[in-house]
This record gives sequence, structure tokens and C-alpha cells, in this order.
Amino acid sequence: MKGCGKDFIHEIERILSKRDRKVMEQLQLPHAAVLVPLFEKEGNCHILFTKRTDQVKHHKGEISFPGGVFDQEDVDLKRTAFREAFEEIGLRENDVQIIGVLDDIITISDFIVTPFVGLFPYPYPFEVSPVEIAELIEVPVRTLLDERSSSEMEIIKDGESRIVFAYQYEKHVIWGATARILKQLLDSLPSQQGASDKD
Repeated sequence: MKGCGKDFIHEIERILSKRDRKVMEQLQLPHAAVLVPLFEKEGNCHILFTKRTDQVKHHKGEISFPGGVFDQEDVDLKRTAFREAFEEIGLRENDVQIIGVLDDIITISDFIVTPFVGLFPYPYPFEVSPVEIAELIEVPVRTLLDERSSSEMEIIKDGESRIVFAYQYEKHVIWGATARILKQLLDSLPSQQGASDKD
């Protein structure tokens, strides 16, 4: 698969702008936002994930995107995504090009999450919050497009077993809201990207 070149990014922008985005404004639940960060590394398009520490309030130890809860001082949810990305990994708003917005989703912790897809330059001088983030995980998009990377898996959470849709990358399991957001993005990518990957 080719990298995150201008033509590829413009095509994603076009596809996302034409989607009938699902918006959940009517529900009386707290709102949150995440940034789905794309970057090019070694000629391939990647997605940046974070592994949360065991010190955070929600989703301890899980794989996620940078993000968090809407603050009254935030102008809008895009600002929430930018603020949280800076607080968690030091990614600055001026260094991110927003490509589009995916559907709102509801997490198991009862937050309405709005995902913003953005592109940032790489390599980048990250400043990771040790309280919130245990690890940064760089995953090639071509790996996630491989059908063998996703399946229903058994997850043990809070002592209970559950079967969930998830992506596997090396030792990492991406499930829950992050997996649903990721599937939205991958399903939205230009079809030729997946087709060109079968080599």
C-alpha cells in the first residue's frame, strides 16, 4: 500500500465529506472526542495508537486513540481532541491536518465519542504523559487491512469473559470503541489501497 501522499489524503477527505455522518446530539450522555492520527513512515501510511496506563480513570491498560472528555472551556469537540492529544502525547494542533470526521459512537463507559481523523508529520518530538500513556504504538495501515488481523476474540475484562470484534497487531489487541472507530476508517479508505496490498 502506498503512503499517506496528497492524492491519497485528498481522496479520504472526499470520501469522508460525502458520508452521511451519524451524529448523537439528542442523548443525555457526556461527550468526548478522539484524534485518529495518520502519519507516513518508511513510505507506508501508519496509524498512531496509545496504550493507557493503569492510573487513568477509564479504560485502564487498553489500546486507544488520543482523546478525552469535552471541557466547558473547549470551543468545540475538535478542540477537545486537539487539547487531549497535546496533553497526552505532546502533539500540537498546528501540526495536525484534519482530514474528516467519523460517526459518533457510544462507549461501554457511556460517553458519546466523536472521532476526528488527522495527518501529522513524522518523525515527531512526542512528549508523552507518564500518568496517562504507557506506550505509543505505530501500526501500518496495510497490516490492519489484512483480513487476518481482525476477528472475534475473547477478552477478559474486570474478571468477566466477553466475545468482541478486535484487531490484533503483534502483542496488542485493539477492541471496544477503538476497534469500532478503526473499522469505520478502514472501511472508508479508497478501495484500491486494499487491492494494491495483495503482493
